[in-house]
Amino acid sequence: MAESPAADPGPRRAAIADELRRLEESAMYSAQTQFETAKHWRSVHLMMGIPTSLLAAVAGTTALVESTGRIAAGILALVSAGLGAIMTTVNAPQRMTHATSCANAYLEVQTAARQTRTVDLHVLPADEARSVLAELTARRDEQNRAADPPSPRAYRRAQVNIARGGQTYAVDGSRTEPDPSATTS
Repeated sequence: MAESPAADPGPRRAAIADELRRLEESAMYSAQTQFETAKHWRSVHLMMGIPTSLLAAVAGTTALVESTGRIAAGILALVSAGLGAIMTTVNAPQRMTHATSCANAYLEVQTAARQTRTVDLHVLPADEARSVLAELTARRDEQNRAADPPSPRAYRRAQVNIARGGQTYAVDGSRTEPDPSATTS
C-alpha cells in the first residue's frame, strides 16, 4: 500500500520504530534464553560423560587387575553402559548445538532490527520500512518455530544476564538515538 502524498508519515514511522524495539527486545530475550539452554545441555553432557568414561575405565581396570573383582567390574560396566544409553537418548551435544544456533539466529534478528531502527528508519520511506519490519518479524517467527521451548530456569537466567547488562554496548551509553519520526531534507 503506497503512502498518500498528503499523509504525515511521522506517526506511522514512530509506530514502526516501536515495533522494531519490540522485535529487538523479543529477539534479545529469546537469544539469551537459548544461550542459557545451550549452557544447560553442555553441563548435562559433562556431568554424564565424565562419570560414564571414568566408570568404564575403572570397570575395565578392575576386570583386568583383580580376578576377585569380576562382580564389581560387571556392576561398574553395567552402570557405565546405562549412563551411556541415557547420554545417547538425551543427545545433549546436539541439543546444545541447536540451542546455540537458534540463539545466534535471534541475535541476527535483534541486530538487524536495531540497525534498521537506529540507522535506516529515518531515511526509509514508510512503506519500505514497513516491509523491512514484516521481513524481520517473519524471520523471528520462523526462528520461534525452530527453537525448542526453553525451561523456566533458562528464561530466569536470561533475565538476570540482561539486567546485568549482558546485552549492552559501551557505545550505547555515550550516544542518543536519532528521532525515528524526524525526516531529512
